[in-house]
Order: sequence, then C-alpha cells, then structure tokens
Amino acid sequence: MTHPKEPEQDATGVRVPEFTSIEICAGAGGQAIGLHQAGFGHLALIEIDKYAVATLRENIEVHPKWDWERDNCDVLCQDVVEFEPERDLKKSAEFYRRGEVDLLAGGVPCPPFSHAGKQLGEDDERDLFPRILTLTEMIRPRAVMIENVRGLMDAKFDDYRSRIRAQLEEMESSDDGLPGYKVVGWDVYEAEKFGVPQLRPRSILVAFRRDVLRDLKYEAPAPSVERVSVFKALEKTMRERIRPFEKGAQAAKARRVFEVWKQAADKDVAPTLVGGSKKHGGADLGPSRAKKAWRALGVSGMGVANEPVDGKPTGTEGRDLFGNDGPMLTVRQAAIIQGFPLRWDFSGGKTAQYRQVGNAFPPPVAQAIGESIIDVLKAARERDQKKD
Repeated sequence: MTHPKEPEQDATGVRVPEFTSIEICAGAGGQAIGLHQAGFGHLALIEIDKYAVATLRENIEVHPKWDWERDNCDVLCQDVVEFEPERDLKKSAEFYRRGEVDLLAGGVPCPPFSHAGKQLGEDDERDLFPRILTLTEMIRPRAVMIENVRGLMDAKFDDYRSRIRAQLEEMESSDDGLPGYKVVGWDVYEAEKFGVPQLRPRSILVAFRRDVLRDLKYEAPAPSVERVSVFKALEKTMRERIRPFEKGAQAAKARRVFEVWKQAADKDVAPTLVGGSKKHGGADLGPSRAKKAWRALGVSGMGVANEPVDGKPTGTEGRDLFGNDGPMLTVRQAAIIQGFPLRWDFSGGKTAQYRQVGNAFPPPVAQAIGESIIDVLKAARERDQKKD
C-alpha cells in the first residue's frame, strides 16, 4: 500500500488511512480503539472469544469514524494459531501485501506471566509469544507492538524476554529483501499516568523493521499530567444511578450512599480490573486484595451491578447500590475505569461483557504508544520520499 502525505478519499468520500495495522487477540477492542484514534486503519482484528468478536463487529457497524473499517477490515472469530493472512483476509485483501502492513499488534494472553496465576511462562499452553513472532516473519510489518502484564518483566522471565528480543533482532532477511527488527523499547507503562482512572501497569514491546528505523530514534510517549480519580471518572454515571431514588422513601439513603461514595472515591485511582477466568463463576472485581482496595474507594467488589435501562430502577438496588460495602460497578462504569469511550457497547450477558472489559488494554495508553510509533513511520516515509 502506498502512503500519500495526506489521507486520500475513496470513491464514496471515506478517508483512507495513512497507516495500516493487523491486531491479534483483539478482545473487545481496547487496543484497537486506541490505535484507531492514533491514526491506524485496521486491516484485520483476530479474536477467539465469540462475544468479543460480536462486540467488535457491532461497534464497527454503527460508528461513523469506523466507516473505512466497515468496508475493509476483516473481524475474524478464529484461533490466532490458525490465522494465515494470505488465505484468511477477504475484505482487506486488496490492501494487504507482505512487508506493506505498518503495524502488527497484539495483547497476547496474560495468565502465563500474571502474578495472579502460576506464572508458568513459556510452559503455559496459552503463551502466544511464539505465534506473534511467527506472524512477524510471515507478515514482515514495518513495526511490532506486543502488550502483556507487568509480571512478564520479573527477573524469572529475563531469559525468556532475551530470547524473544533475539528472535526479533536476529530475524534473517527474507528472500524478498525484507530485514529483521530492532527492539526500541520494552517498558512498563502505568495507565494512571495517561489519564486512565486505574493503576493497570502493562509491559509494552515496540520494534521497527531495520530498513524503516535506520537513522531514526524512537521516543516513548510522555505521560499525561492529569491523574483522574474514581470519583471524577464515575461521578456522572453514579448520579444517574442514584437519581431514581432521590425522591420518595429511599431519598435519604440514596443521598447518604452517594456522599459516602464520593468522599471515598475522590481519594485515588482504581486498582487493576481483573477480567477473571471462564473456568470460574460470575464476575467480580478481583482477588481479596483488590476487593479491599475497592472497598477503600467506596465500591463493593463482590460482583457487578445490573445496568439500568432508560434510567429506570433494576429491582436489584438492594444488592447493587445500597449494599453495606457501597455500590457495585456496572459494566459501563467498569468500561469507563478502563478508558473505553462511552459509545462502545459490549455483547453477551453481564458476565461475558464484564470479562471483555476486565481483560482489555486501556485505549488511551494504546493511543499514546500508537502515536509514538506513527511518529517514526512518518519520519521514515518522509526520509525515503526525499531520496526518491
């Protein structure tokens, strides 16, 4: 795909993106949203969970800013181990060329490296680092971005990280002359430093193909200055949940619940949301330590509240809103804590929706890193155009 200086328009007036991406393990779209906001047009989003795939497809279908993806992005419900671009891309086939995709991105499964699990690393069958490295050889994108939990940076995984880096940096040139990669950063990013009202530290690897990087220097994104408390993030939605009870028999209780929550929630950002495992029961806000942190913020972590419809009471407010440990979060409020835009809906039942949210990569962090990658891609394009 050629890259004009300004985005062109197709015959229908839709703006064609300057930069393209393929994303694996896309989940409900947290990373995809951020990269889209940064300026990438998605050629493919690959995800194995049927509810997350439905979320991606349904949102792309209705969002006006995703009109290019509506016609050109393949959203595949598929095991990424079986994904082969040449065979599986249909909508985006005319844009896909080996070596011409700007970014291969993926939030590969976290449980192999998470402190909440056994940290089996490469011995865990869910480890997909080998697959994204294989896809890198297959696709030869200009840049690679891999997201995972902070636990991957533990000393016990030093050797594994070194081997991943070596596989990228020692990747041999292909028959068509495309070289290997230079890892320019593998750092931990704190979501709270990018305007997300949550801790959520994540390790991010960024690499560029050597012919793209050459004499250029990659600069990691600088944190934003604003730290957003749980209260600031959720004030509007919590007032909406309280509003139906402001008059009548429960008015005093409703006011008290809001004021107690306000005082607690204005103190800090949230702990890291946990999506949970399909092997275990319904949704809650994580292990005992996380629940204790939520309680200090005036929120009960023992479950997820039912979502009010059109501002009407749900009938479960005794548990969801007026419990002894404070109100539970709704799925929408959890999504706000993750940094999702308000106009992004989730498919499936409440538990399926919450797991999509809890396992997501915060869009604002993905956007910041995506913009830093585009800075290099733009500089490389301008450098190469001058030589032409």
